[in-house]
Amino acid sequence: MKIAIVGLGKMGLLHASILSTLPGVELVGLCDKSTLIRRFCREMFRGAKLCARLEELCSLDLGAVYVTTPIPSHFFITKAVYLKGIAQNVFVEKTLSSSYYESKQLCDLVERHGGTNMVGYMKRFGVTFAKARNLLNQETIGDITSFEAYAYSSDFQGVKRNPDVSANRGGVLKDLGAHTIDLALWYFGHLELVKDGVESIGDTGFKDDVQFRVRTLNGAEGRFDVSWSKNGYHMPEFGLLIRGTEGYIKVNDDEVNLQLNNGEHSAWYRHDLDDNVGFLLGSPEYYREDEHFIKAVLGSRCGWPDFDTASKVDSLIQELQVRVGLDE
Repeated sequence: MKIAIVGLGKMGLLHASILSTLPGVELVGLCDKSTLIRRFCREMFRGAKLCARLEELCSLDLGAVYVTTPIPSHFFITKAVYLKGIAQNVFVEKTLSSSYYESKQLCDLVERHGGTNMVGYMKRFGVTFAKARNLLNQETIGDITSFEAYAYSSDFQGVKRNPDVSANRGGVLKDLGAHTIDLALWYFGHLELVKDGVESIGDTGFKDDVQFRVRTLNGAEGRFDVSWSKNGYHMPEFGLLIRGTEGYIKVNDDEVNLQLNNGEHSAWYRHDLDDNVGFLLGSPEYYREDEHFIKAVLGSRCGWPDFDTASKVDSLIQELQVRVGLDE
């Protein structure tokens, strides 16, 4: 299957490298407006066509396109991929777009054009988060009563910066918070914002820290704490503490802890959960994510999470922005 990647920043190069190792995949096109980046990639990915304009990919008979540009451009590029007939199968890095309104339009496009679509919420492919979900599905801790979710990094801790940096990354909610929102939706289903349950802290216009509360359809209350200016988190960290009537589950990128009310305790670490992949770059989740998308395309199956699922993250973020005036 012939694949092209649009956007050759960190995520574009990561996906390009992984895809080059997958059987049955041929990386034939790389698109970026930067002459310097294209020159650099020409040495790394010999044989792939380097281009500055999206239209130049039309002649490559592509099986799929990866969109890994900054979030504000996701909508226009993905829309063009479909409307120009560049490819029917599309992978978009998270978040799907800058707003729920745009994401809904992309979902409508998929309805008309078909194909396999997927959004890069790679935490779903983390072995610890998958283990926690299995425990929840088995009702190991009984009925869910509450949960706490967090997403922390030190990326902007004590840093004065140009607001364009924040905008290109989509702001703290889309850059970090989207991952834990997606995990919570995967675990608990629909989430509704609690009235007067939104609080934002940080410099006006940047909003580096956001806390908010939600409620599940079953009435369990959840609290999110998202910050990219947290001291001591040089690598991003994501986690949840989930309480139930029979105990609790605590999960992050590296481990799962199960504590039951009867005193029973169990713990699983990455190395306990077959965290091996065919090619390690970044985190194992990225390889599993790309492998899943390729198999879905080849098997004419749905990607996971698809555009419709990912749009629910955008819907909640948009409601948050409206509630507290987050103009990111």
